[in-house]
Amino acid sequence: MTRWAHRLWWRIWLATLGAIVVVAVIAVIAWRMLFDPTQVSSGTATLASATAAELPAVDAPSAQAQEALERARERSDADFALFDASGRVVARAGRPLPPPRLDEDDSHWVGWHVRGGEGAEAIERQRMPAYALKLTDGRWLVVRRSVRSLHRPVAPWTTLALLALAVAAGSYPIVRRLTRRLERLQQSVERLGGGDLTARVAVEGHDEVARLAMSFNDAAARIEQLVQAHRGLLANASHELRSPLARVRMGIELMRSGERPDVAQEIARDIAELDGLIDEILLMSRLDALAPNSEALRARFEPLDLAAIVAEESARAGATFDGQAITLQGDSRLLRRLVRNLLDNARRYGGAAPIEVVLARGERGVVLAVSDRGPGVPAAERERIFEPFYRAQGASETSGGVGLGLALVRSIVQQHGGTVECLPRDGGGSVFRVVLPG
Repeated sequence: MTRWAHRLWWRIWLATLGAIVVVAVIAVIAWRMLFDPTQVSSGTATLASATAAELPAVDAPSAQAQEALERARERSDADFALFDASGRVVARAGRPLPPPRLDEDDSHWVGWHVRGGEGAEAIERQRMPAYALKLTDGRWLVVRRSVRSLHRPVAPWTTLALLALAVAAGSYPIVRRLTRRLERLQQSVERLGGGDLTARVAVEGHDEVARLAMSFNDAAARIEQLVQAHRGLLANASHELRSPLARVRMGIELMRSGERPDVAQEIARDIAELDGLIDEILLMSRLDALAPNSEALRARFEPLDLAAIVAEESARAGATFDGQAITLQGDSRLLRRLVRNLLDNARRYGGAAPIEVVLARGERGVVLAVSDRGPGVPAAERERIFEPFYRAQGASETSGGVGLGLALVRSIVQQHGGTVECLPRDGGGSVFRVVLPG
């Protein structure tokens, strides 16, 4: 029941039932308010007196009395019965009526349960009462009016209008609360579309609208993160591109002057640096455009021998490799870039000490550890070094990095549903530990 209570359709359906109940209650109250109890005594007695005046004499045939009662019934929609002095029915029109109490000397009510006192206000009604009028010739005329005749006339259009107002009043608060939440969501969507990346909507309740608001907030946060990342990437890329471009421009000038014949090799090295930087920027942009562990990327996953990839890249970088044959689902091109970037980072900042690579299965999945004997990374910077274009203290542009290698490592790991962290190594240095599901 708790789970259903958070469903929007369930709440709307309950609101409809509640409106029906409200209408029913109002209808009952209106019926009681429109009922005129004063007509029970005065109206019935008047009707009985008027009908008695039209009755034939006591010695007339009973057929004439029957005709008189039939005419009275057609006019008033009431029930009539004529009894003789001994209590025998002489004529009757309508439903059966209780006989008069012959021990009474005057007109009286029959069909009431007397609670005490006199008059209609002092008796408890169990059903519609009948009025027994004693005629001067000893006969009794019993009359019982219909329920319809005891209600004040109300036009049908007025009744429908009242019921419509009742339904509208009962359903308005619930419907308005729902639409108000949707209006706030619409306003946030319009703000986001207008360029306000901080637009969010308050999450109210636990129904479909609340889940829609949560999805909108998550999407807006993702868009804001992507836009900010792209802005930072563009700003840092423009800064990083200036250095190799300036060196290329200077080299060309030196080649023209003939002062430096060896400048061609430096220009080739700068162009290679530019090519690598642009390649990493483009790859970073493509990965940022995808949600972590997205279906679009996982559709390209295939079974691959991770140990073979790690061993091949370790041999290329001159690192020692210790591992077992491990097969997992992934993108071979991205995983190869992951391993290569970790090895390049260890070779660049790890000094002359050999690089150690270990691949094994752990409790949470496949574990790849790349260890170096460099100066290590301060604890305050072990998370920031995975940010684009961030360089740890002591690193410089002359080391050859552009600040995107570890950022790409984290993006690739996240796209494969894993984690990466930088840990201190016993005896000095750092350990970059990657955990991939598999």
